[in-house]
Amino acid sequence: MIWNRLRHWIIGPAKDLHDPHITHKLSLIAFLAWVGLGADGLSSSAYGPEEAYRQLGNHTYLALPLFLAMATTVFIISYAYSRIIEHFPVGGGGYVVATQLLGKSAGVVSGSALLVDYILTITVSIAGGGDALFSLLPLSLHQYKLPTEYFAILLLILLNLRGVKESVTFLVPLFLIFVFSHLFLIGGGVVSHLLDLPQVVGEVQSGFSTGMAQVGGWGLFLIFLRAYSLGGGTYTGIEAVSNGIGIFREPKVETGKRTMLYMAISLAVTAAGLLLCFMLVDIVPVAGQTLNAALAYNLAGNITLYGAPVGSWFVMITMFSEALLLLVAAQTGFIDGPRVMSNMAIDSWLPRRFATLSDRLSMQNGVLLMGVASILLLGYTQGSIQTLVVMYSVNVFLTFSLSQMGMVRFWLRSRHTQPAWKRDIIIHGIGLILCLSILIVMIVEKFGQGAWITALITCLCIAICFAIRRHYRGVVSLIREVDKIFEDIPPEELLPKKVIPFDPKQPTAVILVNGYTGLGVHIFLTVLRQFREIFKNVVFMSVGVIDSSMFKAGGHYVEELENETKQALEHYVHLANDLGIPAETAYRIGTDVVDDASELCIELSKKYERPIFFAGEIVFHQPKWYHRLLHNYTPYAIQRRIRLAGLTLMILPMLDEKLKKAA
Repeated sequence: MIWNRLRHWIIGPAKDLHDPHITHKLSLIAFLAWVGLGADGLSSSAYGPEEAYRQLGNHTYLALPLFLAMATTVFIISYAYSRIIEHFPVGGGGYVVATQLLGKSAGVVSGSALLVDYILTITVSIAGGGDALFSLLPLSLHQYKLPTEYFAILLLILLNLRGVKESVTFLVPLFLIFVFSHLFLIGGGVVSHLLDLPQVVGEVQSGFSTGMAQVGGWGLFLIFLRAYSLGGGTYTGIEAVSNGIGIFREPKVETGKRTMLYMAISLAVTAAGLLLCFMLVDIVPVAGQTLNAALAYNLAGNITLYGAPVGSWFVMITMFSEALLLLVAAQTGFIDGPRVMSNMAIDSWLPRRFATLSDRLSMQNGVLLMGVASILLLGYTQGSIQTLVVMYSVNVFLTFSLSQMGMVRFWLRSRHTQPAWKRDIIIHGIGLILCLSILIVMIVEKFGQGAWITALITCLCIAICFAIRRHYRGVVSLIREVDKIFEDIPPEELLPKKVIPFDPKQPTAVILVNGYTGLGVHIFLTVLRQFREIFKNVVFMSVGVIDSSMFKAGGHYVEELENETKQALEHYVHLANDLGIPAETAYRIGTDVVDDASELCIELSKKYERPIFFAGEIVFHQPKWYHRLLHNYTPYAIQRRIRLAGLTLMILPMLDEKLKKAA
């Protein structure tokens, strides 16, 4: 089909699931992980230090202790998350930590906050990148900033549909340009003021003396605390590494810790260095420019070499690289966001389809949802970076706090078995105090300026998760009742009978099953009782579906799934033979049950004469509008697909009300 050819050309052909090296090919080494995940943290230097410096007002001398506090906080939180990586090497970050250490309720709060956080990661990064890029352009062109940002999100959606590693590899050069250009910028700002160091020290001392006289020591502390807290956007990407460890190259823990170290050093140097340069150069806001742009123009804008405006070129490269790095940072939302959604879907907090992989082994549903939601938020805020950073930081520090609280509880419980528990509990305790302080100040100071929106969306997400889980638990109860009903088949039906040879030329019933379950047995017995005189053979058909949870184990997940699928089908064959029915099996391993089942049905129609396909489904007595969102209705999708090939699929219903009565 033309659509499939176009899709493969844009997104790429399907991955080979039986490739023994596929996990290795999809995983990231520490350097690529630093680019794909660490860019989220590093890019926050584009807006975090600026917001902190703006909050100082006339007390810019406080930038010196703020510089030290910012660098120290980066290393404390990074080290705390390195310890989390050691204890939770399967990834999942804040969601898994909170679930296992604080309980499922805390886990869904952390997971919901992370989902909103990663949507805002995309939105904030794209908005910040737009600000950086348009700092190079006149105000008359700023009307095109928002459309440009929409286009950037669409581009990232397309890249991530191709796969994680492909998208990260594409972004490596952009990341390196940012790192080197900003190192030159910070180095130039510091070196150019080395000779003025005594004067700078004098100005800082004078500023402190004046500040003490005007507002007192407590007043200065509150100004410092406010700037420190509202500049919390600086630390917003640190947790990304622990959340995405599932895509790291083996050994995952060592790769994750090395990635965290790269990110901590680069973020501390860049963010704290920019803040220090703002003070040294005495930067003041300029309309239509970020403070980083104002710093670059101030330091290098007028430099010429043999008449060439090399300074202006440097400013353009620096700001353009900043915009591109923020584009890279938005990539983190597309990497980690769908993975958090997948973990929550596996635990039944979200629709199961979010754990499904595409044929490119990307979490396509999650990628699309993250992209669409970020576009909506970008439109709602009109790309205002001040509003978005506030919305963003609230949930970041909520998940930080829950993670640190969980680790403090872990070390308290492990104090009798872990000799080094005191050292670790101190680190996580300090991290908890810092994160809670920033969270409280952020909510108090900025509740009416965007924090309330984040709180509302997060609470709504939590409520939806509880409703989804309650629904799935009800469905699981129904399925268990089905299993109990068919657990012991009536003995008279299992009397030994002679099995005639399987004749593919005779009418054959092909039964679609998903594991050896009561529902599958129900379909088989129904076909046997109602069509025994028609069908002489039975083929049990199944599709083993690879979802994102299987990548946690790595290695031989395809072989293990294949063996499980075979064993389940053999149970059906034995049951059919006990009833005197010749039976065979057919199966496939894939990522999309509808596509693979439909193709397998067409193949079987060529192998057997006059086959009729059967599938079963628990039908809700009073279907609701949300059932289509929570259930794939796979048999109906397969039915629509194969009827185009002239094949018949009969769906045998089992009503939930009848099921309850039967039980």
